[in-house]
Amino acid sequence: MLHRFKEKWNIKSNFQLIVILFVFSITGSAALVVRKFIFHLVGIQQDTSLLIKVPLYLIVLLPSYQFLLLVIGTLLGQYRFFLAYEKKTVGRLIKRSKKSYEKN
Repeated sequence: MLHRFKEKWNIKSNFQLIVILFVFSITGSAALVVRKFIFHLVGIQQDTSLLIKVPLYLIVLLPSYQFLLLVIGTLLGQYRFFLAYEKKTVGRLIKRSKKSYEKN
């Protein structure tokens, strides 16, 4: 299974793959900590309406995850990989939004 990741991401060593997977796992947890902190600052609580929580969740979580992915990846020596990954991810999001905009 891990060799599929190595081929897809054009990675040569197992160590680099382990570092990249570690960055993804740490970033997910860190993004949730950021979300919790921001929700606390804004005053969002358990009983707050989902109509407020869900959009705010997306507005906070998506950019913070992308930013943290680059920062943590850079600190662990994988800046080039994560910069290319970010460009590809953002490019896909932009293409999707353009397609949905053109349909309307």
